[in-house]
Amino acid sequence: MVLKQPRHNGRGSRDLEANPIFSREPVRVPRYALPAREMDPRTAYQMVHDELMLDGNARLNLATFVTTWAEPQAQRLMAECAAKNMIDKDEYPQTAELELRCVHMLARLWHAPDPRRTVGCSTTGSSEAAMLGGLALKRRWQHRRRAQGRPADRPNLVMGVNVQICWEKFADYFEVEPRYVPLEGDRYHLSPEAAVALCDENTIGVVAILGSTFDGSYEPVADLAARLDDLRERTGLDVPVHVDGASGAMIAPFLDPELEWDFRLPRVASINTSGHKYGLVMPGVGWALWRDAEALPDDLVFDVTYLGGQVPTFALNFSRPGAQVVAQYYNFLRLGFEGYRRVQQTCRDVATRLAGHIAALGPFELVSDGGQAPVFAFRLREEIGGFTVYDVSAALREHGWLVPAYTFPPNRTDLAVLRIVVRNGFSHDLADLLLDDLRRVLPRLRRQTRPCRTREDAASFAHGAEARRPRRHSDH
Repeated sequence: MVLKQPRHNGRGSRDLEANPIFSREPVRVPRYALPAREMDPRTAYQMVHDELMLDGNARLNLATFVTTWAEPQAQRLMAECAAKNMIDKDEYPQTAELELRCVHMLARLWHAPDPRRTVGCSTTGSSEAAMLGGLALKRRWQHRRRAQGRPADRPNLVMGVNVQICWEKFADYFEVEPRYVPLEGDRYHLSPEAAVALCDENTIGVVAILGSTFDGSYEPVADLAARLDDLRERTGLDVPVHVDGASGAMIAPFLDPELEWDFRLPRVASINTSGHKYGLVMPGVGWALWRDAEALPDDLVFDVTYLGGQVPTFALNFSRPGAQVVAQYYNFLRLGFEGYRRVQQTCRDVATRLAGHIAALGPFELVSDGGQAPVFAFRLREEIGGFTVYDVSAALREHGWLVPAYTFPPNRTDLAVLRIVVRNGFSHDLADLLLDDLRRVLPRLRRQTRPCRTREDAASFAHGAEARRPRRHSDH
């Protein structure tokens, strides 16, 4: 997020004022400059606290995938570990040990061939973890090309146009040409055939999404891997797969155990997930794992001192909090496999039930039903002309609900939808309250003779479901 210059008109130009009840006399402090003097901590707290009352209710935010509820014990552990720096493994060796345990747990959960040799690390979130996966793909490709005496200056990465924006950032920041597979008809994610058609000798890998931000669907990882196996047999091109499991990698192991998407597929080189999404941790923590040491080039790994020895580390950030890693281990310990299965099943049950009720209201039809990731999208029927999905989103916001409205990416920019993300803490009861409010606003919307809001009026809280235009790639 780029922070813009502050406003200098209207209320934004005024200094902050403290109510006299909190100090011996009224206090005025500048908004955008350091105050000249210190103040009583109670006064500072109250001023910040009062401004934050204008923030929305996180539990009613159905746009975000990020965990908004945690058990008191998890919050207590995070408070106890707030000062711990994850990179300082010498001072906090047991926090480092808990991180290592989490990596091994995930390696077993994702069927690594030898979990003891699986390489992995915690990150600040799945975006950083995805970039680490992309960097490893690029570096492996560069090493292979240089060993063959061939140029290594034009890497490309193949992915669906529905990828989360972190992949567009990766391509831009690390100078990799993105090759996007567009949507077609009722296919709202990557097509294995189309992805393979975009691969050439400069392709560092293909990204498969397990839980698309646009509609919650799983991309067909096994089919993609099989077609890449065939590509190698036909052409000799050996293209690995990175699975962006920001959401689905913490859902599929518990609810879809027969689905092959992980390290059971030899072509899957790396996986990322978001601990602060369906890993059930407050933000921010992510995880990146590679199937073995060969998948992560040595020159990307740095050593840090740990109990008199050297421990490898690979991350974009250096100093970062250890509290979320501790909370992740707490959740793994507290819930176990069966506990996670029950939590994720409840989320899916709420999503599919809510989707069915919304479809029955009349004006809406489902694009997805929450049957994979507990996320679903729905649109207005074609005959509805008096209001838009943006009108629906704005009407629900009046009742405190944040339900994003947005258009799908190319070639389905004609498709405007609303999306609901069901997370732990969004119960059947809250779903019923949302339905009540939706029923309450529909009569008013039906009385409209024309739409009041368009895409240009939409609030910017789609959380990764921003339509993008594919960049042109060179002929191959």
